[in-house]
Amino acid sequence: MSSEDLDDAIHFNQTPRRKAEFYNPPNLIRKKVGSGGLSEEILNKAQAMLENNTVDFRPLAEMYLDTLTKAIEQARKPPKKMEIEHLISAMLYPASQLKANGGMFHYPLITRISDKLIQFLEVIAKVDAESLEIIQAFHTTLRAVLLGQIKGDGGMHGAELMQALINACYRYFEKHPQNRDEKPNSSNTTF
Repeated sequence: MSSEDLDDAIHFNQTPRRKAEFYNPPNLIRKKVGSGGLSEEILNKAQAMLENNTVDFRPLAEMYLDTLTKAIEQARKPPKKMEIEHLISAMLYPASQLKANGGMFHYPLITRISDKLIQFLEVIAKVDAESLEIIQAFHTTLRAVLLGQIKGDGGMHGAELMQALINACYRYFEKHPQNRDEKPNSSNTTF
């Protein structure tokens, strides 16, 4: 399998154990202005605002990275009777926020890295020392991209970083097939 195929493989060719839940909040704007499409002029203005966005994403991203750090530390030493799903969802939330906001703030590499982290978290049955090392590697890479202010796709260096993370995930699943194929039951839902 080529490196491009590895990068394009969704969930590292594994079956996801969990998926993000989507909530549709009430659309207050639609209630005020009614339904129907927006004019081409309004869409162009909105697109221009997004493209010319100069808001510094780093403080917000640092907040999500700090939340991810706390979740990783909690997973390293979980309280007794802590559900695995709670530990994993605590890591999924900041990763999903980074994925959602990276591209909007001109950090598409953060979006891509976060997406692969989410895919990894959606597949693993439980967190163990080696999966936490991989999650920490994603965190470290995200922080490096942010601190280095690597906007865009990161070029060759960005591709190499992505490939190293993806390869680590594949090696993990080869070494620990039980952490992807194991069916949830009462013996692995809590610590």
